Amino acid sequence: MRTLDLVGTAVSNTSRSKLRTALTVMAIVIGAFTLTVTAGIGSGVNKYIDTMMASFGDEDQLYILDETNMDQAGAPGSAGAPPEYDPETAGASSEFGFITLDAADIDVIQDIDGVESVNPMVSVNGEYLETPDGTAYALDQFDAPQNASGLEFAAGGAPQGNDEITVPTAWLEIFDTEDPHAVIGQEIEIGLSNAIGEPQSATAEIVGVTEEAISGLGGNPMPSIALNDALYQLQTSGMDIDDQYMAVTAVVTDLEGNEDAVKADLEDQGYLAMTVEDQIGAIQGIINMVTYILIGFALIALLAASFGIVNTLLMSVQERTREIGLMKALGMSGGRVFALFSLEAAIIGLLGSGIGIGLGVITGVAGNQFLTSGPLSDVAGLTLFEVEPAALGLIGLLIVAIAFVSGTLPASRAARKDPITALRHE
Repeated sequence: MRTLDLVGTAVSNTSRSKLRTALTVMAIVIGAFTLTVTAGIGSGVNKYIDTMMASFGDEDQLYILDETNMDQAGAPGSAGAPPEYDPETAGASSEFGFITLDAADIDVIQDIDGVESVNPMVSVNGEYLETPDGTAYALDQFDAPQNASGLEFAAGGAPQGNDEITVPTAWLEIFDTEDPHAVIGQEIEIGLSNAIGEPQSATAEIVGVTEEAISGLGGNPMPSIALNDALYQLQTSGMDIDDQYMAVTAVVTDLEGNEDAVKADLEDQGYLAMTVEDQIGAIQGIINMVTYILIGFALIALLAASFGIVNTLLMSVQERTREIGLMKALGMSGGRVFALFSLEAAIIGLLGSGIGIGLGVITGVAGNQFLTSGPLSDVAGLTLFEVEPAALGLIGLLIVAIAFVSGTLPASRAARKDPITALRHE
């Protein structure tokens, strides 16, 4: 029997006992469906975390701040639209509780072996933001412009020019609109005090409206780097004072090889250094742990399905004993008989995996669309399910392999049958 005929016969034989085959396939479908949904959720959530945390810097950089600020590394986002500005309470949140770095700290960090360059991040304390209608609103803090790559926009884009800024969607109501596109191009005035308490102000153009991420990024106005520097110069004017930096980013030579040594040297000097992986590792570890647990349950379902395949084919071998004897009497080798029953097992696995993976993808994509555009629509950039073709292919191969291995026992029994004895079977 040619290989093509063997495959055709195997496909035909799987439909002999439709109910029994269908029940076996259903067990495989459950395992394949669970694996697909679990893998998709793990990929989707991890992708969202990667996107959300992208603002912490490039993969070859360390994010460095004073070790005292360890518990304050993430500034919270806005809680909503700001209140109207009250000069009596202005300035209450100076430096946001951070211990800042200065030029001496920059020199120390720059002298650490392995550090190529240091880029300081200046901190600006605004007091109010005045809308075009002349109303001033309290301005507690800005999002750092170095984090612009992690923003999600409802309208417009990232600030780049000398006088450009973004505002969060929660602030739209102070512009008397719910349409984020309506505020693009409007000019606002930013007020702050300099080093000796003199009022200063600068005009900025709104170029983007941001959606707040879980990390808080996008929940406050974000000036361009140039505007942030200009505001910092206004803030420090009036007195000869040293520059203060909320944090620095440092480019490290061969970060993968030198990471531990550079971090240890920085810690000895009283600094906290983190890579992007450090900042997302704990969250991703929890997600991966939950994913592995769910995958374990799916594999248990597939183990149960494998026993179903064994049972189905053993019964098939028993029912087709005379047929097996006839095939061997007509010259079909034991190897071909083994291949025939193994192919039947593989086809059952292929059928179950195809249906399960297909249902899993449809459910995952539909569920992601429903949740991210409905109950979870306020979470900017959220992805709950990601289709990974390589992972789906691996799941399919795994299930077919499990089915093939499960079929080897009944296939071996069929291959060993004596043709004379088999032909006498009633």
